[in-house]
Amino acid sequence: MDELLNKAMNGVDPDAPGAFWQVFLNLMGIVPWGALFWWSVGFVVVGAALGWWRGRLLEGVVWAALLGPIGWFVVLARPRTKPGAGPPPLPPKTSSKRPV
Repeated sequence: MDELLNKAMNGVDPDAPGAFWQVFLNLMGIVPWGALFWWSVGFVVVGAALGWWRGRLLEGVVWAALLGPIGWFVVLARPRTKPGAGPPPLPPKTSSKRPV
């Protein structure tokens, strides 16, 4: 923890007005952005594959982009869609008048 604190406070005067932003920028410099980007791309690719398999490609991409691997379970929990499937047909309309 001391090493991280030293990296965050490197070159920062705690009494300066912009000290918060300098610490924030120092911490953002430590984050492995390249690895995070490629992990996110991998999550979306797997989410797209699962969504395609379940007939919900766009949902798979969106859930994986928003929630990462947790989005995979959201896609898997939803029922499969059948191609061309829609709501069941309505019953035929009958006359409201009853024969006497």
